[in-house]
Amino acid sequence: MEKKTYPLGSVYRLLEPGPVVLVTTSRRGRANIMTMSWHTMIEFDPPLVGCVISNRNYTFDILNETGECVINIPTVALAEKVVGCGNSSGREVDKFEKFGFTPVAASYIKAPLIDECYASLECKLVDGAMVDKYNLFILEVVKVWIDPAQQHPQTIHHQGEGKFMVAGETIQLPSGMK
Repeated sequence: MEKKTYPLGSVYRLLEPGPVVLVTTSRRGRANIMTMSWHTMIEFDPPLVGCVISNRNYTFDILNETGECVINIPTVALAEKVVGCGNSSGREVDKFEKFGFTPVAASYIKAPLIDECYASLECKLVDGAMVDKYNLFILEVVKVWIDPAQQHPQTIHHQGEGKFMVAGETIQLPSGMK
């Protein structure tokens, strides 16, 4: 196989870590939704998630102030709404209303869950040391909700410039992990 060079500014397209998610936040009684794909697991127990959120995003200010959010995992059925949320700002529009999402009260977080999403992770900021330099929030998942009716949800994965991959077939292989 003959390989060629690839643009450094596009490396993220090769390494996108997981499904596109919808981050909900709330401040002064007003909820917001942000589409995000830059996140990664950092620890198993307690579950820690690292999220990169640009300091130009409305969600950045809310999360930085409140220290809490919900990471909602949508399926491919919500793809157009997910992209719509990503292409609009919560500064100007109520995304729950505009995109027809149903807010559901969380147990530990003021931000709502999104009822239409397959899973919702209530999170609290546990380490903000890298927020100013890298826009990196370290969140601890404190409660998880899933829709048990969705056995193999098809999630979407961002590949840049409006391209998404849909999670495909699930396979089972031997594992030494317990």
